[in-house]
Amino acid sequence: MLKIKVAKNAGFCFGVRRAIEIAEETLKYKSKVYTLGPIIHNPQEVKRLEKQGIKTLKSVSRIKDGHVILRTHGIPLDVHKKLNENRNINIIDSTCPFVKRAQDVVKKLSSNKTTKDSSIVIVGEKVHPEVVALVSYGNKNCVVIETPKEARTFKDNRDLSIVSQTTQTYENFDNIVNILSENHKTSVYNTICRATLNRQQFAEKLACGVDLMLVIGGKNSGNTTRLAQICSCKTRTYHIETFRNLRENWFKNISTVGLTAGASTPDWIIKDVEIKVNKIGNSLNKLRRVNARK
Repeated sequence: MLKIKVAKNAGFCFGVRRAIEIAEETLKYKSKVYTLGPIIHNPQEVKRLEKQGIKTLKSVSRIKDGHVILRTHGIPLDVHKKLNENRNINIIDSTCPFVKRAQDVVKKLSSNKTTKDSSIVIVGEKVHPEVVALVSYGNKNCVVIETPKEARTFKDNRDLSIVSQTTQTYENFDNIVNILSENHKTSVYNTICRATLNRQQFAEKLACGVDLMLVIGGKNSGNTTRLAQICSCKTRTYHIETFRNLRENWFKNISTVGLTAGASTPDWIIKDVEIKVNKIGNSLNKLRRVNARK
């Protein structure tokens, strides 16, 4: 019998749930509702919202009027300025409060008399929307470092103020901080979201006690990708978006399966995966019983 264990805190975090609620509430009373880029990093949930009437656009230049919901990851300051300049646009902010906190930290560091002459290091993914927005708050004084390898070759004569992308692993953040601290005077501001850290810890603990882990979430989701990386260090792990990605041969000779999901993964996708895994388990059990009779 295939046993399924679901990680605590799998699926929507507070910030994502809040953004989805804001989007759905906006749709009740407004027409011409847009987001700049996907509101969250889950293609299936974004598609569901699009079917309800929220259009996802890449450029602010395409919006002449209407209601623009700011994505959970935040938007760069120059884009925010362009939106504010158009009085026909109503801005509805669904930026995650933890992302806002990180933005506030970077903004304060770039303007504070005691830190404005130091370099601001953001530990995170250079092309991730949250990091791109964070850099815009740094008054052209930010550098992004993704890996310990990059930190080892980093050179700067100034003091460093170190901030983190909210969904980084603590291990990567800590490693980079330790490396940079060897040759620089550093001030550290841990802006990793507590929910992210808890999710990673629960996923790692579960992965240690199962034969196989399934990490559910968008392939464009940074926090889901990191969950998959963490779990893969403990057991065989597959990063999937929906139940359609499952393969029956993954479950041969498997007794226990762990499920976890990224912060942008809705409950309905997690449930669909759980149902499909149960069906695969039942199918394999029937096959074993038939083979046992032969």
